[in-house]
Amino acid sequence: MKLEDRPEGFRRVARALAAQGHPHVPLWLEVPARTSQEAADALGLVVGQIAKSVIFRRKGAEGAVLVVASGDRRVDEKRVAAIAGPLGRADADFVKAATGFSIGGVAPLAHSGPVLTLIDRELFRFDEIWAAAGHPNGVFRLAPADLPRLTGGAPVADVVQT
Repeated sequence: MKLEDRPEGFRRVARALAAQGHPHVPLWLEVPARTSQEAADALGLVVGQIAKSVIFRRKGAEGAVLVVASGDRRVDEKRVAAIAGPLGRADADFVKAATGFSIGGVAPLAHSGPVLTLIDRELFRFDEIWAAAGHPNGVFRLAPADLPRLTGGAPVADVVQT
């Protein structure tokens, strides 16, 4: 199937990766991978190699906070709030409006609007990780060190539970 036949979110991520010279094109999985475990199973990886996207709603300020974290770690909301300010839960409608992606396919880049992105340091345990590519069936390969560049300079922080 051609790229133009894929869903819009997947195409947007593919174009953004190509524009930044990323060497790995997104892969279309035959099964949806809405969770880190589903993605790891589909790719034959350990769940920690999945760069999951967790979205929070900023309280008192418009916008979203995206935490890109290792699939085997729980994001610590208090640690994120210490960096981003007070947070609230983000429902599916908010996630779609803020990022342009549906839950289960939120990519770390190519959002439809401004998103404060934080990259958790635990991802750097791995040489290779995989992230969502704009759709539950879409993923792409990268090195953790690629994330700051691909996300426009997002900081690396300690934002998961210990």
